[in-house]
This record gives sequence, C-alpha cells and structure tokens, in this order.
Amino acid sequence: MLNPGGAERKTGEKVLNLGFTDWDTRGAVEANRKMFFESVGVGKMRFAGLRQIHSDIVHRVGRTEDSQPESAPEIPLQGDALISREPGVLLAVQTADCVPILLADPRRRAIAAVHAGWRGTLSRIAEKTLGRMAMEFGTRPQDVIAALGPGIGQCCYEVGGDVAKEFQAQFPSARDWFEGPFDALASGENDPNWLPWLTMRPPGHAPPAPRVRLDLIAANRAILSAAGVPAENIISSGYCTSCHTDLFFSYRRERTSGRMMAVIGIRGD
Repeated sequence: MLNPGGAERKTGEKVLNLGFTDWDTRGAVEANRKMFFESVGVGKMRFAGLRQIHSDIVHRVGRTEDSQPESAPEIPLQGDALISREPGVLLAVQTADCVPILLADPRRRAIAAVHAGWRGTLSRIAEKTLGRMAMEFGTRPQDVIAALGPGIGQCCYEVGGDVAKEFQAQFPSARDWFEGPFDALASGENDPNWLPWLTMRPPGHAPPAPRVRLDLIAANRAILSAAGVPAENIISSGYCTSCHTDLFFSYRRERTSGRMMAVIGIRGD
C-alpha cells in the first residue's frame, strides 16, 4: 500500500488510496489508480464503478459506452453490485472494512463485483447478484467462483442489539455468525431500561450497552453456499482490515481513511 505521493497516515507513511475522498487530493488518486491498473495489467479496459449506498441494488453493465474512465469525476449509478459479460469492461467496488465479493462464471463468461457491509449482507446482496446473473446471462450458481477480499473480521467488528435482531429475523442460522450475548440481544432481553431512574444510578453512569461481534465473511459464505455456490468455490483472503492497517484501510479503526478497490473484468481479446 506504499505510495510515493498523495495522502499519508499519522505515522508519515504514504499510502495507495484509490478512492476520491476529502482525505486525499484528486491528482494523487488519479496517479494511484493509473499505477494500480498498470500493475494488474488491464491495459485499455474501461472502468465501471458505483456510488455505493449500502443497498441491495444490482446494475448490469452492457456496452463499453456505459462505463467511465477510471478518473471520471461522477459515477451516475447508485447501488452496490455490478454484473456484466461485456469484454473490455472492468467492474469495481471500493471498500475500507466492508467485504468486496468478486464472482466469475467461466461457462457463461459472466462476472460481478459486490460491496457487502452489514446492511448489504442482511439484504442478501450476494444472493441477489447471483439471481440477476442467472436471469440476465443464464448463470448457474454451481458454476460460479467467488472471491471474498479483505474486510473487517469478527475479532474487531462490534455491533449492537439492533443489528443482532435484524439478522435473527432474516436468517435461521444467524447465531452462527456472532460472538457474544447474541441470544439475549436478539430477543431484547438486554434492551436499556425505559425507566433509567429505576436502576438507582446517577445520570450518565449507566453501564454501556452489551455488544456482539459479527462475522461478515462467514455470513456471506453461508449466503453464497445456500444460493448454490459450492463451498470449495468460495475463497476468502482471511485478512481483517482493522487488524492490519499497515496493509489495508479501515474506516472503523481510523475514521478518516482512503479506499481500496477490488476489480474483475473480461479481457477484450
């Protein structure tokens, strides 16, 4: 993630930020992107990105005219997944704790890039992307290869009772993806007392609300598997972005940070 120019961490280390944020200059990000695309050998492939909004919205990228140069100032599409079978187009999602998921169907020559935070995971965006690929391209889940990139790990990703309740309501196996007092939080047993004076504690001295730790990787693995992707076809990097800020950006840990990029494409030749 070292970079000779652009933004730097508090330690003074230069970093390879690929996202247009207030944290970095536009010129530095454009230079970083040029370096990145050259390093992965994508040549003259066109770039298709999103204005990510933590949704379950999936867009199809068709003609190369539908995509933008990698330095395009505006990304008109809002959503969190892209699918395509168009040669010469590079699909991209950006992350700084959320899980990037890349899908490839070698039989139908179809691809997808997915951005999955807890909201996208809750709404099954990976499964809905597979469904859209099946509808548009005839993709069969058993033919799909899925790669899950670095994201915040269960070791570091604390969430509250509201998130536990929502997952419990949507997934029968949700308990398997949490560590901590999941059952109590999901059932509402540990909801804050609606009459705090009954606790006899002075104002401002109530104990912190209990938390649980969510495993986004395990959740998305389970969702992909339930949708029909063979377990042996689902690959994860195993890295936690929050644990390894020497390698990755982590918004949860750093608050002010850049963005990483996960890309997938079909070569034009």
